[in-house]
Amino acid sequence: MADRSAPSCHLRLEWVYGYRGHQCRNNLYYTAAKEIVYFVAGVGVVYSPREHRQKFYLGHQDDIISLALHPERVLVATGQVGKEPYICVWDSYTVQTVSVLKDVHTHGIACLAFDLDGQRLVSVGLDSKNTVCVWDWRKGKLLSMAPGHTDRIFDISWDLYQPNKLVSCGVKHIKFWSLCGNSLTPKRGVFGKTGDLQTILCLACARDEVTYSGALNGDIYVWKGINLVRTIQGAHAAGIFSMNACEEGFATGGRDGCVRLWDLNFKPITVIDLRETDQGYKGLSVRSVCWRGDHILVGTQDSEIFEIVVHERNKPFLIMQGHCEGELWALAVHPTKPLAMTGSDDRSVRIWSLIDHALIARCNMEEPIRCAAVSTDGIHLALGMKDGSFTVLRVRDMTEVVHIKDRKEAIHELKYSPDGNFLAVGSNDSSVDIYGVVQRYKKVGECIGSLSFITHMDWSSDSKYLQTNDGNGKRLFYRMPSGKEVTNKEELKGIQWASWTCVSGLEVNGIWPKYSDINDINSVDANFIGQVMVTADDYGIVKLFRYPCLRKGAKFKKYLGHSAHVTNVRWSHDHQWVVSIGGADHSVFQWKFVPDRKLKDSLHIAPQESLVDSNSDESDSDQSDVPELDSEIEQETQITYRRQVYKEDLPQLKEQCKEKRKSAASKRRERAPGNSIRLHFVHGYRGYDCRSNLFYTQTGEIVYHVAAVGVVYNRQQNTQRFYLGHDDDILCLAIHPLKDYVATGQVGRDSSIHIWDTETIKPLSVLKGYHQYGVCAVDFSADGKRLASVGIDDNHTIVLWDWKKGEKLSAVRGSKDKIFVVKINPYMSDKLITVGIKHMKFWRRAGGGLIGRKGCIGALGRTDTMMCAVYGWTEEMAFSGTSTGDVCIWRDVFLIKTVKAHDGPVFSMHALEKGFVTGGKDGVVALWDDTFERCLKTYAIKRAALAPGSKGLLLEDNPSIRAISLGHGHILVGTKNGEILEVDKSGPITLLVQGHMEGEVWGLATHPHLPICATVSDDKTLRIWDLSPSHCMLAVRKLKKGGRCCCFSPDGKALAVGLNDGSFLIVNADTLEDLVSFQHRKDVISEIRFSPGAGKYLAVASCDNFVDIYNVMSSKRVGICKGASSYITHMDWDIRGKLLQVNTGAKEQLFFEAPRGKKQTIPTLEVEKIGWASWTSVLGSCCEGIWPIIGEVTDVTASCLTSDSKVLATGDDFGFVKLFRYPAKGKFGKFKRYVAHSTHVTNVRWTYDDSLLVTVGGADTSLMLWTYEMEGHRDSRQCDSEESDLDSEEDGGYDSDVTRENEINYTIKALSTNIRPMFGIKPHLQQKEPTLDESEAGHICDTLVEKCNLTSREFFVFILFLSCVAEGGSGMSVCNAVVPFLAFIMRNGLSLF
Repeated sequence: MADRSAPSCHLRLEWVYGYRGHQCRNNLYYTAAKEIVYFVAGVGVVYSPREHRQKFYLGHQDDIISLALHPERVLVATGQVGKEPYICVWDSYTVQTVSVLKDVHTHGIACLAFDLDGQRLVSVGLDSKNTVCVWDWRKGKLLSMAPGHTDRIFDISWDLYQPNKLVSCGVKHIKFWSLCGNSLTPKRGVFGKTGDLQTILCLACARDEVTYSGALNGDIYVWKGINLVRTIQGAHAAGIFSMNACEEGFATGGRDGCVRLWDLNFKPITVIDLRETDQGYKGLSVRSVCWRGDHILVGTQDSEIFEIVVHERNKPFLIMQGHCEGELWALAVHPTKPLAMTGSDDRSVRIWSLIDHALIARCNMEEPIRCAAVSTDGIHLALGMKDGSFTVLRVRDMTEVVHIKDRKEAIHELKYSPDGNFLAVGSNDSSVDIYGVVQRYKKVGECIGSLSFITHMDWSSDSKYLQTNDGNGKRLFYRMPSGKEVTNKEELKGIQWASWTCVSGLEVNGIWPKYSDINDINSVDANFIGQVMVTADDYGIVKLFRYPCLRKGAKFKKYLGHSAHVTNVRWSHDHQWVVSIGGADHSVFQWKFVPDRKLKDSLHIAPQESLVDSNSDESDSDQSDVPELDSEIEQETQITYRRQVYKEDLPQLKEQCKEKRKSAASKRRERAPGNSIRLHFVHGYRGYDCRSNLFYTQTGEIVYHVAAVGVVYNRQQNTQRFYLGHDDDILCLAIHPLKDYVATGQVGRDSSIHIWDTETIKPLSVLKGYHQYGVCAVDFSADGKRLASVGIDDNHTIVLWDWKKGEKLSAVRGSKDKIFVVKINPYMSDKLITVGIKHMKFWRRAGGGLIGRKGCIGALGRTDTMMCAVYGWTEEMAFSGTSTGDVCIWRDVFLIKTVKAHDGPVFSMHALEKGFVTGGKDGVVALWDDTFERCLKTYAIKRAALAPGSKGLLLEDNPSIRAISLGHGHILVGTKNGEILEVDKSGPITLLVQGHMEGEVWGLATHPHLPICATVSDDKTLRIWDLSPSHCMLAVRKLKKGGRCCCFSPDGKALAVGLNDGSFLIVNADTLEDLVSFQHRKDVISEIRFSPGAGKYLAVASCDNFVDIYNVMSSKRVGICKGASSYITHMDWDIRGKLLQVNTGAKEQLFFEAPRGKKQTIPTLEVEKIGWASWTSVLGSCCEGIWPIIGEVTDVTASCLTSDSKVLATGDDFGFVKLFRYPAKGKFGKFKRYVAHSTHVTNVRWTYDDSLLVTVGGADTSLMLWTYEMEGHRDSRQCDSEESDLDSEEDGGYDSDVTRENEINYTIKALSTNIRPMFGIKPHLQQKEPTLDESEAGHICDTLVEKCNLTSREFFVFILFLSCVAEGGSGMSVCNAVVPFLAFIMRNGLSLF
């Protein structure tokens, strides 16, 4: 089988030829180490003239267009273009990131400048308002922001002599800014009559509020305050692009090619005309100037950097050259020497020495150049031109040999044959011409098989065949030199190719990414000896693959640096280097090839940091030949949390139903029921796709989550309290170091993280705005002040928060693949680790960004999928659990050791004061010493070890362990099967909580006489639950297939269960043993019902549109109900057991006579008169009002009527449980609404005495019990946050979300004081002592109402009267009268009006 793994060798950037002079200015400086810093493409370059050596900053992912040097001249700030551009502040000595500033600018960052002390940085964006931002760059914090100008800003500078003053200039304006607090205020410069209003290109600030600026016409304008006071005319003959202030004075550079030096009073010192020097040329334009001592740096429009020594000003030294503006496509390498040849749209061809890193020859042509090739003897250089011609030069002296024009369209590719006799020339008019070299390039053949432009060509080793690729992706073969097409596959089989630069063909199948266009990959070159291949693509990426690369989806190593499309790439003649060229960035990159054997010698070198998820010299995707993913992990990675409709979409959906809302508002609707429900107990725990989400609180309670509920469980009393602030699946949970606060993250379009108090069950902070689709991991810092979170968006964004302030500190793209865990370093809260699919990354905060370094595996193995991680006893030590059962021990970013810990994945790991505890898929809990050298003890989770006090039954031995926590002398264990167990260190195991496993739960039935219910699920289990205060699972049975429905017989002795394969069972309700089974259908059994009374008949509905009726006593099918046009959803018997009501997926309400199944047509009025044994239907006039305004989007999935026929409970696809008055006639009835389930509520049932409502949530696997509370009931305890008491006319019902929103105290986020009092009673729990007046007033209120029988309105008027006339006596003021009165009104439930 072909190897799909990434190659073990890699590339290291060695040299970049070029400098970004076009469209940029002021981007070239001396550092404190006398090195030169500048940028080209997406790379920051630090060049040492003394050592002729370059260092590279690779933290950007697109073109850098601005640069500023810190006053201490060590740190550099660079800004890039892009949809979401950012600023990097980095160290010019180490070329490592110090801070990242992001999330404010769009399009790009045009200008940057540090203030005098280097604490603040100002930036200007390329958005339509040219936004000006001031940053505290070390913290990554935005201090101030203001619109800059309606037109482009070219330069900005701090006034170095006046704090908090800035000056900006641009198209026909100059502005003087004042920074006061966080407010930036501009004043426009007044040109007056001293000078013309014109574009200002650059500026510099001087003492005494003086500012010098360079204008488009070459004048220098001198400003005092905001007024133009003087003009230095003709300072330059054309626009002044750059102005640099230094200790000696000022330097200016302009389009006229001159550099002028000025003293501190801006009097001329000297002028240097670069056009007149030896290296000069006509049209030279200066874009950047830096004057330091006796040296001057000059950057030009045409990508050159000159260094001028002042006393030898006529002999500038050219230290860098590159191609000019225009796309760069042509690249060829010399066949025997370390030389590379490039040609560009700037009409120049250049020869570069790969050893000396220098330009050694240049020749200007008449036409733009699009391709190049060197003859096999190295004598001739052929150049393909944009106009359809090609020219051959002698390499030795760049003199012309021949110029031929046989085509009208561009020549895109040309190649010499290996024997040197022929030159193949491919053009954009779909043909390849063959020329004889020895016949002075006479045309000897033509290949005309292509239907599109020629893109790539390769000769066979014997020069007898040529293969071509064209723009349609076609690969064709020709016999040489005639050009006849070869179609015989047998003839092609044995061909050996002299080179491989084609992008189509079996050998390069694996280089194509998913969904890519056939022209996305621009260039390929194979290294046959090293069995590797390099590619260049439209995304600015150079990739390294194995060669041949036969299988789709091959892994690779990728390298960034080029900003836009990389147009060509070639190996040097001896395969020591790779040369790549960028189209729009017109730069030439030289990469050193580091073979596998050299890699092993260089492992001590720290890996390059990456700012984004793709870094420049690390593997993009690790080896694929590691063992296949464990089935459980693979299953988890396939889970998608995307919803077609989110709860956040409800307002928008309602808005779309304006007409329905208007018509509903105009009609009188039945009011909502007075009775209500309150969440009482939840069976279930989210273990199948979550981990480390189970903890002991400060008081010894257990906190975990299931569905959209945060649960605090008291194991002594077997009671639960609930945090109901979420409205969709909670996916992660972390506990504060003091174990009193919890953070939970949920699914959502704009998903939120809630931090809440486990004691009061109230929210402290809600974090939103940075995660899409969901939050899969959270972690608190050791001091509790910070929170890290990971999203489930495509980039698995990592965010670091100051959660108390609700403020994002830093954010970064984490990985393309799933991240499972994030952990903040307990010793340094600026550091954290993430683990996931073939992912182990170490991060440190840098301003508003996070810098990542991949874990360095070295010779110890290959990158495995990591499932969990913890930090160890020092800040450098970290430990991670792998999918293969190993524990990896890390020091800094280096793997130093692996230890076999479990059979199968290590899903959970917990650090102790001295040692660790781990849990794995093998169902074993292991205790380790503090170095992972010795396993101290193991606990196997087995049914035999269950203690007598367990609240249920263990489904299987050794369940997969997903969460482990220690505390209060026990080990807390959460399993994939939805069980929570408490392991005593002496051995016994107590089962505390359990629920269904992964798979949807639909089947629900309540017992006709007892507080018991049955559930059946896609997890292939049938379960019986005790609904009394013991709250435990009484029995469980594994089924051969999953089930979707169940029903108790009227006497409660039998239980019918419908399965997903079309069969059904009747089992003993106590033992769950089979009584009888049938299978007459192939599709899912969707509903099953015993007839009332003696339960003589059993109706069985299936998804193949039929209802079968069986005689229970004879065990025979006695009738079939036909006529439904869709699958059956609901069924109800009438009280006589002779009529069936059926609902279907097509929203039909049908009636069938029992037991024969004959279809009946019954008028609506008659239906209402029929007495029904139960009502679980969702259709008909009696329940028309249960369908919401947005009923087309969501289904009402279930309903159930109380035995007194007054209240109808429903469940829907939005996860809402609702209560309606019955009958719910008329559209859009009013309701009470409750949120706890996450997505669709699949079934609802009242218990036999209506004391409880039981609900199941499909995918959330939970079983919820709700206490039914009669009208007027007021629980003295705090109400569940989802209880609804407010009428929302907008959606036709009571919305309990409003209640919750009113209860949230948002002042918490201001945090002027500490959230957690260190002593005493928490403020909201303190009893306020009433004042004497208040006590007296309260007493008067009670007496007046009792004795005088006053109404509330009469009483209020009386109190106001007293307050106005009374001056003596008790002396009640208006306040002291009204306040206790209002309290009295509320206490007695009275209405003011």
